[in-house]
Amino acid sequence: MKKVITFGVYDFFHIGHLNLFLRAKSLGDYLIVAVQTNEFIKKYKPDAKILYTTEERVRLVENLRCVDEVVLYEDVAVAIRGLEFDIFARGPDQNHSGFLAAEAWCAAHGKEVVVLPRTEGISSSEIKNNRLK
Repeated sequence: MKKVITFGVYDFFHIGHLNLFLRAKSLGDYLIVAVQTNEFIKKYKPDAKILYTTEERVRLVENLRCVDEVVLYEDVAVAIRGLEFDIFARGPDQNHSGFLAAEAWCAAHGKEVVVLPRTEGISSSEIKNNRLK
């Protein structure tokens, strides 16, 4: 059984997130979605606007049919080392140092990395900045 993992915040949940999960699931048999904790987000981005609690975001994601398991994480570069998976699926905008370190770890440990395309015309930033005014 091929296990696929993807990481994110998934606040302001939208069709782009769902498309990411569906694309990730199509790469294997079992989809693990790692949801970042509010505490970690606030630690590094104290002004971040978070719509849902960590528990609410987990509940939202774990009730999607395409998601087989939800785990919590803080730092992607640390969390990826303790999880069992075959494929690391990420979005093209997930390219900060933590994701690059996670990708390097995958390369060193025989894990496949797949960069999945964005859904055109939708993003969490757009929703926060334009649609919630």
